[in-house]
Amino acid sequence: MESHARMALRFIEGREPERGSRPLGPTSAPESSDLELLDAYSRVVIDVVDAVGPAVVSISVGRPASERSPGETGAGSGVVIAPDGYILTNDHVVHGAKHLRVLLNDGMSIAATLVGVDPATDLAVIRANSSGLPYAVLGDSSSLRVGQLVIAIGNPLGFQSTVSTGVVSALGRGLRSRDGRPIENVIQHTAQLNPGNSGGPLVDSRGRVVGINTAIIAMAQGIGFAIPSDTARWVASQVLTHGRVRRGYLGITVQGRPLGRRLVRFHGLTTEHGVEVISLDPSSPAAVGGMQRGDIIVAVNGKTVARVDDLHRMLAEWPIGKPVQLTVIRLEERLEITAVPDDVYEPRRRQNSAELNR
Repeated sequence: MESHARMALRFIEGREPERGSRPLGPTSAPESSDLELLDAYSRVVIDVVDAVGPAVVSISVGRPASERSPGETGAGSGVVIAPDGYILTNDHVVHGAKHLRVLLNDGMSIAATLVGVDPATDLAVIRANSSGLPYAVLGDSSSLRVGQLVIAIGNPLGFQSTVSTGVVSALGRGLRSRDGRPIENVIQHTAQLNPGNSGGPLVDSRGRVVGINTAIIAMAQGIGFAIPSDTARWVASQVLTHGRVRRGYLGITVQGRPLGRRLVRFHGLTTEHGVEVISLDPSSPAAVGGMQRGDIIVAVNGKTVARVDDLHRMLAEWPIGKPVQLTVIRLEERLEITAVPDDVYEPRRRQNSAELNR
């Protein structure tokens, strides 16, 4: 009788197994090419990396000597979103930059300039001094689902064009930005991130950028965060149009909130989601108008608000200083609150002036 070892060798070497035995997996495997031997998951990742990888850049940041150790430079990632050199990255990657350079996937190094930043979302737009660059397409982050495959591409720890995969593990998370402001509606995912991944894209299985990676939790594994592409698209358009993001300031911190079906039917709402006020400045326009912590905003000027991005977009489009009507649900009651949005920069100017005059 054939020994167990010799029998095992026959399996390992791919020779015909013993009658009645068969390997697990497909009954027949294609042999025409190595590509056909790859499973569907691998093919998806490879296709995405081939399509998006050339648009991912490494960003080298030179800072003034007074703000760094001798020879020290910052480094991060970015993704080209237009062929004429416009690149999305993180605000904290380019903060305090004296000069910028981007390294393309093909090894070309190009000088870049800062177009604008938005510390409130930890996003920035820079422009490489070139044209005809490969670029990635921003996708629809509102369609993301928990458990969905996502792929992170970046330059962690200086290793260029590094790829990691994972799934969306949560939506609507909150983080704190560099200046302490809350960043809302953040994507949490399990694609491995390390320092240097910041500013790189989070991509779905169709090769669409659904987020800009922004943060990791030290000593934790499988916990990464990305700013949604819907937010990034809006911020980029504001920066390119105005040089900065102009927001109507209400003085509230909010998060997405599902509404119970009974509440939706009772108030005749057109959405099953709203935006909950989790904190507010006592002297803010919202507080002056009568808003309270725990209120759920469901409409602005009669237009449905189902997501945090909806509220941001409506306030950005509304003239600063012009009264806005907010429809809120407070417990079982539906209320109409009028507030006068301020420029998001104006409260800071007033606060700084007050501190200087003390």
